[in-house]
Amino acid sequence: MADSVLCPRCAHTAVERVFTSPVPGVWEVLHCGRCLYMWRTSEPARRTRREAYPAEFRLTPEDIAATTEVPSVPPLRVRG
Repeated sequence: MADSVLCPRCAHTAVERVFTSPVPGVWEVLHCGRCLYMWRTSEPARRTRREAYPAEFRLTPEDIAATTEVPSVPPLRVRG
């Protein structure tokens, strides 16, 4: 990935391209190797650019190191 791409959430530079749109150049899905954030480049700036990402949701390396657990995804609800 290009060096200029920063993770919007933690500002890490290890951003990986996971997928590209079927129509070339329309969007990409990117993934941060440090905080595990994923985003599509066609989303609004508040989701794709560090300077526009909400400050209350930004992470630092210290925040990530102090995390004791990544929450698991709960099981699907059974209808009926």
